Amino acid sequence: MSASAGVTLQVSLAPTDLPHARYIVPHQLRVWSGQVDEILLTLDLHRSRGRFSAAWAERLPGMRRLLGELCAAYPRARVSEVEYAEEARRALAEAFFGGARVPEKDWNGGPFYSYFYGVYSAAHDYVLHMDSDMLFGGDSQTWVAEAVALLRAHDEALACNPLPGPPTRDGSLRSQSLSPFAYTSVAFSASQLSSRIFLMDRARFHQRIPVVPLLPAPNALRVWQARLDGNPPYALPEEIISQVMSERGLLRLDFLGEAPGMWSLHPPYRTAEFYERLPEFIARIEAGDVPEGQRGAHDMNESMIDWSSAQAPRWRRVAQHARLALARPFAAPPITEASDTPAAPSHTLR
Repeated sequence: MSASAGVTLQVSLAPTDLPHARYIVPHQLRVWSGQVDEILLTLDLHRSRGRFSAAWAERLPGMRRLLGELCAAYPRARVSEVEYAEEARRALAEAFFGGARVPEKDWNGGPFYSYFYGVYSAAHDYVLHMDSDMLFGGDSQTWVAEAVALLRAHDEALACNPLPGPPTRDGSLRSQSLSPFAYTSVAFSASQLSSRIFLMDRARFHQRIPVVPLLPAPNALRVWQARLDGNPPYALPEEIISQVMSERGLLRLDFLGEAPGMWSLHPPYRTAEFYERLPEFIARIEAGDVPEGQRGAHDMNESMIDWSSAQAPRWRRVAQHARLALARPFAAPPITEASDTPAAPSHTLR
């Protein structure tokens, strides 16, 4: 259990996540369940358009079975399906956006409303959020308590993260440029938030960011891509929050913590080899068995797996957007309102 503070572990899921979630989410609960007071498995059933909607209907029964098995294995776990009813929408809008209507998805069809719903639905103000594909090494059972203490000691800290990537011998990072932060272990600070992983104090978030602004996608090309694909043309939640953090001098603290520490790793692609070897990767990461080339890197790289087959040619990406545009009557969606009705793609993208 967490020390001196209630903490919710909140994992964001959608049906399309099943191929990796069946292995990674049990790994996440093995790593974190002993440090938290609640496990909240947030299931988003609002289907977007594009790559985030792949095999949605086919995978939903398997996802429900997986979540049921996890709740049976972990008594403090519960499933919360993201609510899009009008009353729930108004409550979420008032809690985070000053009453402004919240889009379901971002410009790329990725989750937007569901991220805030997961934080909003947690039983405790300290929320350890993670996406369902995040991997963790080190297995420190004191990391959460350390993170809570760090947040309490630093008013400018909005969130804490595990060290990005397995540690190097000299404590340096190889894939990111972050500012060193004085702490008892290797630690860094940044003025950005990643929606992949964070531990935040929800009460502090409301205090320091009482109204989250709804910002458009960062450039005209993305706005028009959103319109072609049928998605709301808004920036990603992490982009919006990061901009506000930078403006208000707020920080994210990344740290390893007391030995053995805790570090994160993210698989940036999905390939047949990745799925086939995923149980092996999880076992190696839990054992700390990573190659030297992976140390200091926050994304799983070529030192662990050949990602060459994952690089889609530009013509294929353009064709995907063209198919989405042709599958629906063209109408530029309003930038100030989101539809209540989930889009129902007529095909599955690879």
